[in-house]
Amino acid sequence: MQNQEFVTILRDAPSLSSEEMRNLLTAAAGANASEFRRAVEDIEQQSGDNPSFKVRAGIGQFFLGQPHRAIENLEGCKDGIGHFYLAHAYYTLGQFEKAEKEFEAAATAGYQATESTLRRAGCLRKQGKLDEAEKAIRSTGGDGARLAEYSYQMGCILADRGDTFGAIEYFERSVDMDPHHQRALFALAVQNSRHGDDEEAIQLYERCLSRPPFYLGALLNLGLLYEDKENYLSAQYCFERVLKYDPNNERALLYLKDIEATSDMYYDEESVKQQQKMEQLLNRPVTDFELSVRSRNCLATMGIDTLGDLTEISEQELLSGKNFGETSLVEVRELMRTHGLTIGQYLHEKQREPNVEFRDLSPEEQAKLALPVSELNLSVRSRKCMNRLGIATLGELVNRTPDELLSAKNFGVTSLNEIRDRLGDHGLKLRND
Repeated sequence: MQNQEFVTILRDAPSLSSEEMRNLLTAAAGANASEFRRAVEDIEQQSGDNPSFKVRAGIGQFFLGQPHRAIENLEGCKDGIGHFYLAHAYYTLGQFEKAEKEFEAAATAGYQATESTLRRAGCLRKQGKLDEAEKAIRSTGGDGARLAEYSYQMGCILADRGDTFGAIEYFERSVDMDPHHQRALFALAVQNSRHGDDEEAIQLYERCLSRPPFYLGALLNLGLLYEDKENYLSAQYCFERVLKYDPNNERALLYLKDIEATSDMYYDEESVKQQQKMEQLLNRPVTDFELSVRSRNCLATMGIDTLGDLTEISEQELLSGKNFGETSLVEVRELMRTHGLTIGQYLHEKQREPNVEFRDLSPEEQAKLALPVSELNLSVRSRKCMNRLGIATLGELVNRTPDELLSAKNFGVTSLNEIRDRLGDHGLKLRND
């Protein structure tokens, strides 16, 4: 499709049918995007005092990801379709009260009245008016119930009320009715990711992005999941696609920097083999080696079962053990030397005891630290890192230093700052911060 064809549709079509809107939407996101952009600019220049041209230019700008410019052209319009896309533009910018009024105006003007009412319910929900939103949804009756949007909006209501499984059921029903319902696919992907089913989440995000408009949130989340699977090229593509539509998107810019940093890393196969051999050695029980009965019994009494345990204890601690004397110490030293190890060589890496004494805290402080990290509503990447580090509660999190978190796979400065911000909301901070 060439520039003139777009101009013809935008300028000369008696009305923009669903098929024509779909063509415009596909063009705005596909290979014809530059031609479509020029066509929208041409229509805007020709609009003058022609309200129909202004509406069509505004719709085109909305499809191009320019909600602010769309609003400039669509404000004050009389057409139902103009109200409908003006509402979309306001919604995109988080101006839900204005979006609600425009969806209501679209329904009153007769433009996709049922769909407009359901979308208006979504605006009410975003304003925290759940009961009013549900009433609006149910007011659409049988006409609404036959639409995928109805099930999606009901799922959102249940999710906001904390009924996760009920919400998932409605989202799945929405996707059954419309396999391309992007917001329902996105919602299901988020739920699967939260429950640890990354493979299903990836498939759902991919389906969500199979046709325009492209959700930036879906691109960001999918990119993070790809990165977590070490599919760095696909992750890079997602973040670059976000920047194509939003060049100043801070999250995409930071995530892309992390990907670029990853590309400088290399896989040292020999080093990995050596590490694996060392782990096997450290896990060998001391009973595998010839030691005197006294030394063996003393080690067992102190709970020292493996060579690894001996690398995490000092000679002074060994000598403090009952019946463990200088002779046993020399014997154990020789055993460790034979295998290229020393007593206490990993003592500095020994897992530390929590530096927060819960008994010294008030009941309120104890309750706060006992909260699960899910209370922080972290991004996909940060949640994955928490799982890798075995951090389940806020108390365990605040007992970590920034350097310890940064040492985790795929955990960068972006995630660190996110965690600092979320902890700050609870009046907490990381150890040594």
